[in-house]
Amino acid sequence: MAGLHLSNLRVLPLLALLLLGGCESLGIDDWLGGDEAPPLPGKRISVLAHEQQLNPAASADEPILLPPPEPNGTWPQAGGLAHHAMHHMVLPDQLHEAWSRDIGEGSGKRERLLAQPVVADGRVFAIDAEAVVSAYDTASGERLWEVDLPDEYEEDGAVLGGGLAYENGRLFVTTGFAAVMALDAATGQGLWKQTVGAPMRAAPTVNGGRLFLLTVDNKTLALAASDGRLLWTHAGPPEGTAFLGGAAPAVDAGVVVSAYSTGELVALRVDTGAELWSDQVVALRRTDAAASLADIAAWPVIDQGKVFAVGHSGLMVAIDLRTGRRLWEVEVAGLQPPWVAGNYLFVLTIEAELVAIDGRDGRVLWIRPLQQWDDPEDRTGRLVWSGPLLGGDRLIVAASHGWAYAVSPYTGALLGRQKMPAGVTIPPAVAGGTLYFLTDDADLVAYR
Repeated sequence: MAGLHLSNLRVLPLLALLLLGGCESLGIDDWLGGDEAPPLPGKRISVLAHEQQLNPAASADEPILLPPPEPNGTWPQAGGLAHHAMHHMVLPDQLHEAWSRDIGEGSGKRERLLAQPVVADGRVFAIDAEAVVSAYDTASGERLWEVDLPDEYEEDGAVLGGGLAYENGRLFVTTGFAAVMALDAATGQGLWKQTVGAPMRAAPTVNGGRLFLLTVDNKTLALAASDGRLLWTHAGPPEGTAFLGGAAPAVDAGVVVSAYSTGELVALRVDTGAELWSDQVVALRRTDAAASLADIAAWPVIDQGKVFAVGHSGLMVAIDLRTGRRLWEVEVAGLQPPWVAGNYLFVLTIEAELVAIDGRDGRVLWIRPLQQWDDPEDRTGRLVWSGPLLGGDRLIVAASHGWAYAVSPYTGALLGRQKMPAGVTIPPAVAGGTLYFLTDDADLVAYR
């Protein structure tokens, strides 16, 4: 495999990461493709453009200044840490595949991989589409243990969904069969199990000895991490239609922020569950049925006293954490969590665009169109994108067609791409200078 190169310069356009020798040119015409069928007569007017058209601000020509990369030895839960704000992480200029392991059952017609891998104590933990949890040595990729949760706990039926979080030697697992468990991270041995009222599609968030869960019927639960006892419950409005998956709650400064499938964002006290404020992250878009779904499938991010959230209906917001006052909004629709780095945000839209936004005022700084279709010429097979992640002065995104891309965070310029073993629709993770991908075929791949 060819090496993956990138300069450390942070303001000028950068060299390529993830670039294979001999890769074809990726001009804009190649990305957008065309339609072989002859066009119908008449002038074409985009209906969507009249409802939502994203353009960089006229004043967006100042340079983007990011914080320098910092090392992170662990990635203990979805989004990295409980607040989901990882900023800029260390990755080497050259990356090579260190190892790859099959973790079990991948995504299929009836199952779906949903959980981001987590990294702690020299181990990387993953859960497959049939709720089999396994642990691997970060250095060698050797499998250390695995636990089949449905067999272990004598459960039958659907196990779709769930996720992982780590704290103090314990691995916490949410499941699609309405149970949350704690395992010994060193051995996989079960420590406790708690049954809740509904399945969970989102990963848990752990902070300060409390475990925060989001169920499919829009309830936020707080459990004691020590023994699984229920501490409090907050019930959001019921919603019958949502995207597969869910948003892990964000926790910081004594506040937990949950995103419900109704588009409601709610802030609660971590100790009592008392509601501090709520907001509706919903924009009206009537051009297609899917766009009318108000679900917030991307986990919220808390940073510098602000909450950042993006919903599917077409709105991204910044909200004051303490007061609930909306600071700004921008018409962006997304299913992937925004990435915060210093004063800037980077987010993938459902229109396959990577967008840079000024986190202070919501100005759009640049837009990078990405490939929308698996077959651009016939416009078939709409791609699903995951990410972004900022490491070593490049934004890393990946897609269901089996390619990972590197993009300059300063200009939006495409830096390079790397072929993956299969499609990637789960955001990557970084720990100890290693970049981890989990493919849709359940391949856990480490680059360092």
